Formats: sequence, structure tokens, C-alpha cells
Amino acid sequence: MATGVPQYRRLVAGGVLAGAAPALLPEPADDRGPGRGPLEGGRVPCGGGSGPVRRLAADGGVVVTGCDTVTVALRHGLEAVDILRLRRACGVVLQSRNGSTVSFFVPAGTSETWHLPGSSCTAGALLLPATDPRWVMPPAGADFAVRPTDAWVLRSALCEAACTLTAGGLGPF
Repeated sequence: MATGVPQYRRLVAGGVLAGAAPALLPEPADDRGPGRGPLEGGRVPCGGGSGPVRRLAADGGVVVTGCDTVTVALRHGLEAVDILRLRRACGVVLQSRNGSTVSFFVPAGTSETWHLPGSSCTAGALLLPATDPRWVMPPAGADFAVRPTDAWVLRSALCEAACTLTAGGLGPF
């Protein structure tokens, strides 16, 4: 084992790291409470349930309101995509129109608690047609299902990507 190289633990059932301190774990979201479920006007999970709420956008895309979008600079985002792909935890990722940023789809509600320098999180997401060349990691399957990236895993990957780029002389951000 090399020194100075972070070692990752395999997730156990329920998505919790074995031996993780309870104070460091996110509080579980309870979408079954009154007024919070998908049938009572609450947000629909991005990748589950009956599917995200969608409406047409002016540029031919579809606005997905069951997802939020985390946007970062291109080099930083592509490094994070590589890290997430190695962990098999990367959801859908979209490059901006001008090519200077990438956007990760995350579960709805992330924008309310997202605070990470060098990134921004907005409510809602723009889902482009499958043939659009801006997809870095496109939605999969015949039904074009949107798979979000877990917000905690994305935050970890963005921090690791920033350290990697800074060590390579391509930072700070």
C-alpha cells in the first residue's frame, strides 16, 4: 500500500460506509411526511419513483424539476467525472453551451444545503435530447432515465479533484 494515497472503503448495505462516524453522515430525508410526498405536491426524486417532473424549455430541452444542478469549471468537473467513474458513482453530466463548465445532476433539495467554494448549485435541471453532443455522461436506457449523482459522493470527488489539480500545478481554483 502506497503512503499518502487515500484508501476507499466499500459501501455496506444502506449506502453507509463501514465505521463512519454518525456525526459525519447526512440525515436521511423523509419524503413520506405530510405535504412532502410526490402525490402531495412535494418534489419527485430525480431517479426514482414515477420519474421526475418535466416541462418543455425554449431551446428544445426539457426542464427536470425533480433534480438540482451542481455546476463547476470544466477542468475541475472532468477530473471529478473521472474519479466518480472509477468509483462507479457518476450520474448524468452535461457540458455548458460555451464549453467552460460542466453540470452534475443531483437529487432535489441539494441546492438548499450546498456550500462548496468553486461550485454553484441551482434548483432544477435542463435535460437535452439524447443526440445533443454536450452530454459528458448521458442518461441511460430506452426511457432516457436520469440517474443523479449522490451529493455527498460528488462533494468528496470535487474536493479530491481540486487537490489533484493543485498538486499537478493546475490550481488553485
